Amino acid sequence: MKMILLGPPGAGKGTQAEILGKRLGVPVISTGNMLRTAVKNSTPIGLKAKSYMDAGGLVPDEVIIEMTKERLGEPDCASGYILDGMPRTLAQARALEESGVEFDAALSIEITDAEIEARMTGRRSCPECGAIYHVESNPPRDDGVCDGCGSALAVRDDDKPETVKNRLAVYHRETEPLKNFYGERGKLKTVNNAPGVETTTAVIVRALGI
Repeated sequence: MKMILLGPPGAGKGTQAEILGKRLGVPVISTGNMLRTAVKNSTPIGLKAKSYMDAGGLVPDEVIIEMTKERLGEPDCASGYILDGMPRTLAQARALEESGVEFDAALSIEITDAEIEARMTGRRSCPECGAIYHVESNPPRDDGVCDGCGSALAVRDDDKPETVKNRLAVYHRETEPLKNFYGERGKLKTVNNAPGVETTTAVIVRALGI
């Protein structure tokens, strides 16, 4: 199974990717982790990416595509993989296709903007130990205080309402068109987000027939 995950920020793609990766026995390839590893190991493509990062710029699509193709060519990807965070745009999807990278399925987790906003803006994190809470679904014992270390909880910049709205706008503008792209190729599978991680996993498993 060679698969990519689509869905807005906060849809649970990373969580589901890890669960599905273990179920299928295939690696989960995160674009961010892949980039950090290539830079850390000073590979030729990693050094190329680092030159852009050090200059404060974005790593160009062609470098990301080259890095992705290199990673997917490694032995652990021979029996399949789950690509998380790539492609993000139609240009990236077309470039991957042109470079010979094919997918069996593009799984889209469907969830409303209102649900995402409630999920993300309700998150609270501990700056000391990294624990994550939610004001409704997983509140701390004492309001605003970490259960584990007693530190004051904070709202991460990524979870602030205006940031969440901006990230959703970018998703709808740049990434959501990928659903049509893969739908036209007969690769798109859509599932509705369900209450709870386990329930969503069960829906995904049925949709993929795994």
